[in-house]
Amino acid sequence: MSKAVRIDRHGGPEEMKIVEVTVGEPGPGEIRIRHKAVGLNFIDVYQRSGVYQLPMPLSLGMEASGVVEAVGAGVTHLKAGDRAAYASQPPGSYCEVRVMPAKCVCKLPDAIDFDTGAAMMLKGLTAQYLLKKTLPQGGLAKGDFVLFHAAAGGVGLIACQWAKALGLQLIGTAGSDQKCALAKELGAAHVINYSKEDFLPRVKEITGGKGVKVVYDSVGKDTWDKSLDCLQPFGLMASFGNSSGPPTPFAPGILGAKGSLYVTRQTLFTHISSRESTQAMADDLFEAVTSGKVKIRIDQRYPLEQVQQAHRDLEARKTTGCTVLTL
Repeated sequence: MSKAVRIDRHGGPEEMKIVEVTVGEPGPGEIRIRHKAVGLNFIDVYQRSGVYQLPMPLSLGMEASGVVEAVGAGVTHLKAGDRAAYASQPPGSYCEVRVMPAKCVCKLPDAIDFDTGAAMMLKGLTAQYLLKKTLPQGGLAKGDFVLFHAAAGGVGLIACQWAKALGLQLIGTAGSDQKCALAKELGAAHVINYSKEDFLPRVKEITGGKGVKVVYDSVGKDTWDKSLDCLQPFGLMASFGNSSGPPTPFAPGILGAKGSLYVTRQTLFTHISSRESTQAMADDLFEAVTSGKVKIRIDQRYPLEQVQQAHRDLEARKTTGCTVLTL
């Protein structure tokens, strides 16, 4: 038996209940893993609230670390006793033990502890595909400006550090002076408190009127329109979330008028759809962390039993860095 967090209908944090579930043996291509820590992400809120509609009852959570207890037929990259971590479909990481597909589960280097492993996979792999694979026309070179919204969040703080290591000038936005200071401390070249200041003229000022090559935006509705105006001609608007709600629909013709812009909506699960791609991205992330270029900042820990409060704090933007649920 295992404790697991489940919802029977979409709604607020109060819909999450801890239930006892039976955990069986792994089938072909599966593993059974006993979790040591579980990562909290905004996609969990989308799935709980119904922004992303999924069948009920639904077990929540996309990210965790732990120890492999058993492997099914055909699994060769993991064995019982291995330390492991993952960001993976289907949801269900908010639990003590689970059986799940092995494809996206990676062996966790000994130098990375379980809390860090649980906190870093979904957010770190997201930062990896954004900065390494979601690139404007001609790519990015040292000295280039990029705009990153929610720079003090879990993905943002990893991106601040990684962008600095790549020689990029990351302009980070956040909603408080404290969050801006944190982003600056961890590598943002410039920070903008968008609760006090209009980020569009500030970006133009920082870039000498040229704008940025790419905007990485997980906020959505509140930042979308002005973000388009921050871009250089042929710039890329890279959406990977909508914490403030989805952007207002727009006519594609405005992209031409604003400088022949590109727009893309990215999701991690396309990038990690194969074992080979998952491992290559994870290896890049593990190297960035073990080398010290990227430090995973865990600013909040909640026992699994306090998962409702963890969601409330995340939605209220009270959190910074990464959050883990402890078991």
